[in-house]
Amino acid sequence: MPKMKTHSSAKKRFKITGSGKVKRFQAYTSHMMRNKSKKAKLRLRDAALVSEADTPRIKRLLCK
Repeated sequence: MPKMKTHSSAKKRFKITGSGKVKRFQAYTSHMMRNKSKKAKLRLRDAALVSEADTPRIKRLLCK
């Protein structure tokens, strides 16, 4: 049986942490930034974790 290929768009968007959780970047950061407050933009900088329900699906895409 051939090797599993990693989903190309998933490997660009997600990283696996040391403890096995999946890290993602925040949405709403690419355009219309002048309408957002400084506080809102500040909060969008930090990465977030993928929800527990979606984690198995993302890990399957990443072949982990």
